[in-house]
Amino acid sequence: MSRRPQRAFAAALLLLAASVPAQSRAQTPALAEGNWPAVEGYADDLGVAVTLESTSPFGLSDVRPSAKRPTQVPATLFLPADRKTGGRVPAVVLLHGAAGVLYQRELTYARQFAAMGVAALVIDVFGARRDRASGFIERLLEITETMMIADAYSGLRFLSGHAAVDPQKVALMGFSYGGMASVLAAYSQVAETMAPDGLRFAAHVAFYGPCIARLEDRRATGAPVLMVWGSADALIDPDRCAEIAADLRRGGARVRTVAYKGAYHQWDGAWEGPFEIGRSLAGCRFRVSRAGVARDRITWLPMTDPWLRRIILGLCVAGEGYLIGRDDKVRARSNRDVGRFLAAAFTRERRGDG
Repeated sequence: MSRRPQRAFAAALLLLAASVPAQSRAQTPALAEGNWPAVEGYADDLGVAVTLESTSPFGLSDVRPSAKRPTQVPATLFLPADRKTGGRVPAVVLLHGAAGVLYQRELTYARQFAAMGVAALVIDVFGARRDRASGFIERLLEITETMMIADAYSGLRFLSGHAAVDPQKVALMGFSYGGMASVLAAYSQVAETMAPDGLRFAAHVAFYGPCIARLEDRRATGAPVLMVWGSADALIDPDRCAEIAADLRRGGARVRTVAYKGAYHQWDGAWEGPFEIGRSLAGCRFRVSRAGVARDRITWLPMTDPWLRRIILGLCVAGEGYLIGRDDKVRARSNRDVGRFLAAAFTRERRGDG
């Protein structure tokens, strides 16, 4: 090859490299390395309060194209401090658990993502609906996983229109109650109902999400799914989770499940343990029809309002609770697994609904 073609080829490579924002080139390795930064105090002043316009459908069959009274949902957006002007970064939408948004968990993960070059949006599902319920039990009866999913897709819509975010690289990550919602959001039936305009998450991560609902329509959006839980978590039925993972695989999703030996629920929380809280949902089993109606396996009652939801959960929820306990070693392992999973998801080619 003569020097002139060599110089032209080198110039083309430089031009191609320059066309990719520096932040976009750097973000994936940071996630893949698995050594998440300590961020005590980092980005506390970078979290920006935003408001999402969502809806509050009780169940999937209640979703309407346009709600007469949109639900205004508070959220906090964290952008990387060193984001290059004009560059677009990946993003993660975070859904909290039954305890609500926690500094040690959702807000810490959000700051860590920002430190690694990934935007993060922490959604306060309960804060948007304090008029419905404020107590722990009442929130779980009145504020459903469908409302969580509606808020998640509202967050996706918000981020997709943000100048700093790559709309093709937005993942959904949920914890416990939010983890259950994250898995459900990976089904095509749910995505088509919530986002008929075609917006889709690039990946779904579920931290210790109870495996309760199975959909008759097993089609998946095609986005990869990661489900992680502790082997000592009484809130998780691993056989049921395996069934749901198999459903999603048959529907066209790549699914990975990881059980951390000896870990309890909420190993990434603030409380040393283990100690018992709540009551276990592990024995609950629901089937969601193609019409979007959820029914339980005991009474076959439709879960269409808080009264029926109270009856159904009252019959399947165990009297004993489950153990939670912080474990920094397990958190380091889950950081590694989640980081590598998201890094791969953010670099893969986008696929359509299955």
